[in-house]
Amino acid sequence: MVMEKEAVTIRFPSELMRQAKRLKSGKESFNELVVEAVEREVRRRKALEAHDTIQRLREQVKRRTGVHPDPIPLLRQLREGESELE
Repeated sequence: MVMEKEAVTIRFPSELMRQAKRLKSGKESFNELVVEAVEREVRRRKALEAHDTIQRLREQVKRRTGVHPDPIPLLRQLREGESELE
C-alpha cells in the first residue's frame, strides 16, 4: 500500500537535531527517522486514550454495580468439587 505523502517544515532544537543525526542508522534517512518517531508517538497516544477510556468505563460500572466479592474462593471450591459454599 502506497501512502500519500505531504511535505512539512519543522524546526527542531539544534542539539536534538545533532543527536538524531548521530543516532540514526547509516542507511536510514532523517525523514524515515522522523516518520517512525511520529508513528510511534501516535500509537502511544492512541493506547493512552484507550487506557483512559477503559478506566473511565470501569469507574462507571463500579459506581453502577458496586464492588463485587472476590470470585477466586468460589472458583477454587467449584474446581475441587465442593458442593457447599462458605
